[in-house]
Amino acid sequence: MTSHPDIATIARAAQAHHLAALGALHLAPDEVPGHQSLVLLGPGGPGFWPHVSAAPEFADAAPDPLDRWSHRVITALAHDLGARAIFPWDGPPWPPFTGWARRSGRAWPSPVGLLVHDSHGLMLSFRGALALPHRLALPAAAARPCDTCADQPCRSACPVGALSPDGYDVPACKSDLNRPGNTCMARGCAVRRACPASAGAARSEAQSAFHMGYFR
Repeated sequence: MTSHPDIATIARAAQAHHLAALGALHLAPDEVPGHQSLVLLGPGGPGFWPHVSAAPEFADAAPDPLDRWSHRVITALAHDLGARAIFPWDGPPWPPFTGWARRSGRAWPSPVGLLVHDSHGLMLSFRGALALPHRLALPAAAARPCDTCADQPCRSACPVGALSPDGYDVPACKSDLNRPGNTCMARGCAVRRACPASAGAARSEAQSAFHMGYFR
């Protein structure tokens, strides 16, 4: 593997594990000492969940199988690419993944406060990041999908109005998960599903149900 991989090379290496490069940015001096660039990695489409859920981490009955899979795979990627692996659960202090996402030019605050991604909508999530010692050539910033979304269905999708620009009413959200007829536990957050751009993530209901189980 080249000692100075570009974004396309990193994306291809990640894709082999059903991960996607969801954004890249230049790091400030000493933000990650010895590293100049960062690539954010997340689920890479419809093949992600079948691939991951068949991994050994999901068969050993130990806790946190998805995090353990992410750590194993992204650490190996980092080794192959001459990078440093960083994970959302590293800390404290916790790595600023949401700040990095905004700086990448591919994620922005949505009308309901959650970050929205140009290709993954409100289904944006990160499994880790690769910090690189060299300065990557970055693509131009993407277009914020909300700016051309006339209906903005995310605003009215939550049955209890738990998500808004003013904050997240977690108790109201969790209480409604037990209501007969609630579909969020089995299919994923109704607000995230309502975003038209979320279709680009191609997230399966099984994957969403896994995350909702951890949330509850």
